[in-house]
Amino acid sequence: MQRRQFLPLAGLPLAAALPAATRRPNVILIITDDQGFGDLSLHGNPHLSTPNLDSIGRDGARFTQFHVCPVCSPTRACLNTGRYNYRTRVVDTYLGRSMMDPAETTAAEVFRSNGYRTGIFGKWHLGDHHPMRAIDKGFDEAVIHDGGGIAQPSDPPGGGSYYDPLLLHRGEVKKYPGYCTDIFFNEAMRFMEANRERPFFTYIATNAPHDPLQIDESYVREFDGKGLDQNTAKTYGMIRNLDDNAGRLMQHLRKLGLEQDTILIYMTDNGPQRARYNAGMRGIKGTVYEGGTRVPFFLRWPARVKPGTQVDRIAAHVDVLPTLINACGLKLPKPVRHDGLNLMPLLNATPPATWPDRAIFSQWHRGDAPEPFRNASVRTQRYKLIEGRELYDMDADPAESKDIAAQNPEIVSRLRRTYEEWFKDVSSTRGYDPPKIHLGTRHENPVRLTRQDWRGKQAGWAADSVGHWEVDVRAKGRYEIRLIAQKPNAEGEARLTAGGVSESRPLRPGSAEVVFESVELPAGPARLEATLSSGGKTLGVLYAEIRRIG
Repeated sequence: MQRRQFLPLAGLPLAAALPAATRRPNVILIITDDQGFGDLSLHGNPHLSTPNLDSIGRDGARFTQFHVCPVCSPTRACLNTGRYNYRTRVVDTYLGRSMMDPAETTAAEVFRSNGYRTGIFGKWHLGDHHPMRAIDKGFDEAVIHDGGGIAQPSDPPGGGSYYDPLLLHRGEVKKYPGYCTDIFFNEAMRFMEANRERPFFTYIATNAPHDPLQIDESYVREFDGKGLDQNTAKTYGMIRNLDDNAGRLMQHLRKLGLEQDTILIYMTDNGPQRARYNAGMRGIKGTVYEGGTRVPFFLRWPARVKPGTQVDRIAAHVDVLPTLINACGLKLPKPVRHDGLNLMPLLNATPPATWPDRAIFSQWHRGDAPEPFRNASVRTQRYKLIEGRELYDMDADPAESKDIAAQNPEIVSRLRRTYEEWFKDVSSTRGYDPPKIHLGTRHENPVRLTRQDWRGKQAGWAADSVGHWEVDVRAKGRYEIRLIAQKPNAEGEARLTAGGVSESRPLRPGSAEVVFESVELPAGPARLEATLSSGGKTLGVLYAEIRRIG
């Protein structure tokens, strides 16, 4: 099996060179969270109207067979690097498994090295701490939430609402008035206006319509009397708000005179988080059936892409960065082995007469390391193999209702070999142990550790979870370590271990905070663990704040 089946850039035609221009095109990339293929009126949803999002596809190009990972962090790693997430250490969404290796070259780093201003607004979900934060990986401006979403353990103390949320502006916690989606679009539009005289890359990654389903009741009332359950009605309300914001964004582009030569991309990160209308596809988020991995992908570029263009060739998240590099005439700041294709030939007025078949891979499951074939798929233009044993003819059976593996053993065998070769290759890139969080640097001090990134067999988000953090103390010296936990009902003890240091402090009933005023930490890798023992139980903390004071 030749490697070009999953490393397809070599030898493929590139789009014609960009004509001489005074500046490169702007790029706006919108990615929403847990919005499925069927959550658009353009895709036949009988209850939901999305005229503004639909217009991006109608006025530009629609990829009808575009695929991502079954969950968010893996998709975002692929999207931001042009490489399969298993190369980047990102295997899951929490417990340290969504931290991307800082050696990866991101889209923001590529754009910034080519003179673009870069901004992110919303969800990063590839590392909350130095050296993995968005501001460490190429973004000049950043207004984001930590972790996988607002109202998760990564929220700063006192946060947790989609209204008036606590967000991070370039790493500093700040309260923003309003609704989170409105805030992200407002900040993105301010960024675009401030940088209208130079090219910009604007990444708008909303946490809507991810749970919890918080939206103004006025958006939900629209769906009264349509026979929808409350979860679906609230989700649709959040998408209607997204659509309104997309309309505001496009009006803003026109106002700034930037509409013609701005590449505007809209996509989503995986299928819907629960069953609802999804254009007849099987499965939802978390599965590798079409309902979990096939998503909208619209690209509007009035200066170069003809309205109404439809592309039926399979494409994927790993293709986006190689495509933008070509479209914008960018140079890589350092050599990178991309897994994706440049899709610009499919968008030309005269597309290529032939387009090579290819294999696209998708896999996800809980755990520290992927297991061969577990919740995995390999997709060619016609066939799809799931978990190495179910085979579907996607031309004849797009609903994946008839397993034809028994009648086609040779196709099953070929696709199994293709997957095995890919899995061996991506697994050997750098392994799956997560990167270490840096402590004691000038880039981030203090560091607020949360349950988002802790590790261990008992780690989790439940009240009785216990975990530890894998850290790298970059400078030896004195550190103040503040532990914030649930208030105990009885006296007990707070214990801290890190880098061979072990200390304890008394825990008073009703106190949610324990401070270790001065702890001498040696430089180097360490396992930091903080626990509370009270009433015969040992629990983990909610936050550990580490500040270098020496």
